[in-house]
Amino acid sequence: MTGARRALIIANGEYDNPGLSALRSPAADAEALAEVLGDRAISEFDVQVVRDETAHVIAGRVEDLFADSAPDDVLLVHFSCHGLKSESGELFFAARNTRPERLASTAVPADFVQRCLRMSRSRSIVLLLDCCYGGAFSQGVAVRATGEANVLDAFPAGGFGGRGRAVITASNSIEYAFEGDQLADDHVRPSVFTSALVDGLRTGDADRDEDGWIALGELYDYLFDSVRERNPNQTPSRDIEMQGELYLARSRRRRIKPSPVPADLRAASEDANMFTRLGAVTELQRRLTSENLSVAIGAHEVLTTMAQTDIRHIAEAADLARQEARVRTESEVVRFGEVVRGSRPAARVRLAGPPIARACRFASSHSWLRVTEDGDEAEIVLEREELGAFEARVTVTGPTGEAVVRVEGRVVAEPAPRPEPEPVPHAAVPTVPVPPVPKTDPFAVAAGLLAIAAAVYLMAIAFSLGSSLEDFFEDGGWAILPLAVFASAAGIAMLLPGTRRMAGPGALCGLTLLAAIPYGPALLVLTDVFLLAGAVCALIAVRRDRSFRLGLGKPRDTLGVAALVAGIGCAAGLVTEAIELFGYSSSRADEGTICLVVSVLLLAGTALGVLLRPAAFGVAFLGGVAGGGIFMVCALFYAMPSSSSVTGAGWGIAMAMVLALAILTGFAAWKAR
Repeated sequence: MTGARRALIIANGEYDNPGLSALRSPAADAEALAEVLGDRAISEFDVQVVRDETAHVIAGRVEDLFADSAPDDVLLVHFSCHGLKSESGELFFAARNTRPERLASTAVPADFVQRCLRMSRSRSIVLLLDCCYGGAFSQGVAVRATGEANVLDAFPAGGFGGRGRAVITASNSIEYAFEGDQLADDHVRPSVFTSALVDGLRTGDADRDEDGWIALGELYDYLFDSVRERNPNQTPSRDIEMQGELYLARSRRRRIKPSPVPADLRAASEDANMFTRLGAVTELQRRLTSENLSVAIGAHEVLTTMAQTDIRHIAEAADLARQEARVRTESEVVRFGEVVRGSRPAARVRLAGPPIARACRFASSHSWLRVTEDGDEAEIVLEREELGAFEARVTVTGPTGEAVVRVEGRVVAEPAPRPEPEPVPHAAVPTVPVPPVPKTDPFAVAAGLLAIAAAVYLMAIAFSLGSSLEDFFEDGGWAILPLAVFASAAGIAMLLPGTRRMAGPGALCGLTLLAAIPYGPALLVLTDVFLLAGAVCALIAVRRDRSFRLGLGKPRDTLGVAALVAGIGCAAGLVTEAIELFGYSSSRADEGTICLVVSVLLLAGTALGVLLRPAAFGVAFLGGVAGGGIFMVCALFYAMPSSSSVTGAGWGIAMAMVLALAILTGFAAWKAR
């Protein structure tokens, strides 16, 4: 295939009209499918995602995809939304602005999509419809049309030259396309259909003939079986009009064809002399470790036959020899321990043994346990949101057998502080020894001590700038005090048991982002070094903590949006101040440049703090950004020239906004507790 491979993923879960119930899975559908289609190890699609857009935007993107195609291009379109039927029986795809009583002008007609398919020059088009039919209306709003809405009737065959097109639907007629166990609820997992689609492509299980490629027909068969197994009330349907096979993805599933053992070795394994057969076992065991998997599996088959049919002495030797090639992992249990909800901790499962024992596939027992194969090992990522203890399995299957790895742990809302052992009275010494107190991470201790050292050094500088209170304010000692206070607070948080895991590292990293800007007297360089070294140690401590993994997510509440507004306002104030300084004198260009740098870093830090997950780390990071912003705004105010042409209005805006950011962060921390 020399043409391009392009995919358009359309996901609509939010609707302006209250009569259309919200769908929680389209967002997750789009993310999961875009990731697997864009993975160059699996497929080679150039993926575009359209989420929660209006009907005219969706129609334009669909038409662009089909109109700009070449004959050898492979086009894939995935709809995840409500499917609506008009009074006249026409099928429509709901968009964000769709009004059930005005479908023709506010929804995307299936007939329009069909016309785009027919006009396209591409001879390989795949249309995937993961839509809810008949379940689009919330309680109290009646469905206007009666009777079944046969989805495939909206995309009749015929009129396609070459290899044509394929339409695969999550459900047909009046069935619902289920999201998990319900039509729509508050979870954010992919739907049953798209979840099966992603799993089949990612794991390679859709490669039914194990030839290393996932064909369209194989993919449908896998989807049909998987969806029916998870939900018997949902039946995927297809209408494929193509010549030849269309391969959508690669897979690691390769059936290994055994290579026959040499004739003399075969004869030795069947010889009447038991010592000759023992010699054959030794040679077969050597072939079992070959890099040539066909040779190894051929030897394994002969050893299996001998272990099952020969006399006891020979059978035991043959069974012992083939056990060297059994499927096994370096660890039989993966323990995540306590995991903070919303984090995505990862672990790796490594295979052991000769090459034939490592030619395996990995499969997870639960959808929230994601397994990604990587050569002779696999990465396990935990995506469970439900609180409480969990236990799952990862099944490793190869040509010489299978092994099971248990995965266990507990999902918690926030990491529980580890209790200190209570003192035991001398007269009542227990017979069972008290367990030792868990060791503190040395990198966390180092980060705390470095931050406190920076604060002590700053205090020494501040009070050495003047011998009197008047000199203290005139020489700028007051501008240093905020940084000393925030650095000492971050250092103490790194040392306290209840805050050293997330709150301390988050606050120290956020503070360092702004406070370590090289600005001011040379005496402050040592402070920057202390803070940077402390932030690095804090991040290492976070990395070594296996109970949670840092990630990014969408702003989840109004506090996050308000923090972003405050950050934007502070950045705007600093930009205003920079413009005044540039206009005042060219000698003030350095201060103006620093204002611009601080505005960019503060805005970036605010956005990062709002998006960081777990939320406890993100809130602490935001607090550190606010503290660093207060220090920098104070320092810039001290350096501001005394002139009527420099009003300081921008500084005032920046100070008000950064204080508002600090207040919002404090409120978010209080609310989280």
